[in-house]
Amino acid sequence: MLRFKRVVQVLLAGLVPVLVLTGCGQQIQVLHPAGPVAKQEFNLIVWSFVLMFLVVLAVFILFGYVIVKYRAKPENEGYQPPDVHGNKKLETIWTVIPILVVVALAIPTVATTYRLQSPPTNATKNPLVIDVTSADWKWLFSYPQQGIETVNYVVIPAGQPVKFQLNAIGPMNSFWVPQLGGMEMNMPGRVLGLWLQANKPGDYLGRSANFSGKGFVHMTFHVLSKPEQSFGKWVQQVKSTAPPLNQTKYQSLLQPGTVSQETFSTNVPPPKPEMHSISM
Repeated sequence: MLRFKRVVQVLLAGLVPVLVLTGCGQQIQVLHPAGPVAKQEFNLIVWSFVLMFLVVLAVFILFGYVIVKYRAKPENEGYQPPDVHGNKKLETIWTVIPILVVVALAIPTVATTYRLQSPPTNATKNPLVIDVTSADWKWLFSYPQQGIETVNYVVIPAGQPVKFQLNAIGPMNSFWVPQLGGMEMNMPGRVLGLWLQANKPGDYLGRSANFSGKGFVHMTFHVLSKPEQSFGKWVQQVKSTAPPLNQTKYQSLLQPGTVSQETFSTNVPPPKPEMHSISM
């Protein structure tokens, strides 16, 4: 009876974390992709979990088999196993299987990584270019084609690929919108690129994934995806109503500190990198 209770306790200890994670799944943004880039990365995550599950399952099955088959029994009392120096067949199996697992994980990872260096293949519209500058502790978004600058939020058209060109002033940061795609670094003196796209209108939370000091917790921003016509109306409204961004205001934004969302009808060109840019 005590043994049965012990087995139940072990099972419950294993099931509780699974149930907790299941409940939290609705809050994990990477598990709810809202664009083609995030969808490819989500598929890669699922494939990785499948491989890990198969490995764990095989280990537990073998563990249970060995415990049951080779458990101590009265008729085996005093049994001395033979002295075995090796088994080439088993050694080959447990060497080949991990190699196959690594290959099965590496091939789709490399393929997806290279595929994400280009805009989504199903894109039918020209990409929108947005320059992103991280500073202590805020995000500056510049639209070179539209002549607009926003702070701590960015508006994009739904269904259109966006080419984010990332740089930093001050410490290095990491640009991340979990529901739209993976993260990329913001580095001083270098421009890095990231392709993202939202399939439908919505409000997607973005954040810095790289600790940058006491104001790090405030380095969040919102990606507002709008229908194409609504995006065009927003551009016209900003250009006609928002104040211009001058050098004095721009320099004040670059100073360490936190600010709320701001919008300007003109933008300031992002700082030129001291080192070579990485082409996209």
